[in-house]
Amino acid sequence: MPELPEVETIKLGLEVLIVNQVVERIYLHRANLRWDIPKHLVTTLANQSVNKIRRRGKYLLIEFDVGTLIIHLGMSGSIKVLDSNTSLKKHDHFELVFANKKSMRLNDPRRFGAVLFSKDNTHPLLDNLGIEPLGELFDNEYLYTKSRKKQQNIKAFIMDSKIIVGIGNIYACESLHKAGIHPERKAVSINKKYYATLTKCIKEILSRSIAAGGTTLQDFSAVDGKPGYFSQTLLVYGRKNEKCTQCGCKIVCITQSQRSTFYCKHCQQ
Repeated sequence: MPELPEVETIKLGLEVLIVNQVVERIYLHRANLRWDIPKHLVTTLANQSVNKIRRRGKYLLIEFDVGTLIIHLGMSGSIKVLDSNTSLKKHDHFELVFANKKSMRLNDPRRFGAVLFSKDNTHPLLDNLGIEPLGELFDNEYLYTKSRKKQQNIKAFIMDSKIIVGIGNIYACESLHKAGIHPERKAVSINKKYYATLTKCIKEILSRSIAAGGTTLQDFSAVDGKPGYFSQTLLVYGRKNEKCTQCGCKIVCITQSQRSTFYCKHCQQ
């Protein structure tokens, strides 16, 4: 699943390519994604100019005068900007064709993604989201304060989008390893010093991943088709039974909440 760095990478690419461009046509090649794509977009967005693109958690927000297009990539979604005469690929479900003869296409094989619309920049999916991990509100006190009554494990805690947004499985594993925290520790049991370290690690790892263009494990690529290169520097994720680069012990894989968790027993006690 594309996580915060991958969505941020797509946002940065789209800013260069479609901001200030005028939408000429809208195609709903297949409308039944996780939720049905609103049919009115065909007329609502026609002749509208893209004003701005933002990211909120894992959501892309494309702003027009008439409202905001909300896109979530789901498990397997990707966005590309191509010449508008480029042949459609299988699973190209939604398309904006611009007056400059470029086309933005959402491709989503598993159809867990979403294309929604808000007239006033609000939506129930966005209303209860936590703070951004790269924002000023995410300081050394935040996680410690939020965790005081949390009996859930620390990995589930930092992946809770109501607490903090955008930290998916890959970056949770990597951040906990760098901070030296065992993924099964209860959130409430971790002291303020370790939370300060974890906060620093989360910011560092997310920033490094964005700079590397995200993480390509299977099919993620940026809007220009380039892969993300952060996968080349992963320390634990996807490295079961390989040697830890810090201590030489084997990386362990367990299952938490139906997700694979990778960690080092020696470095994360």
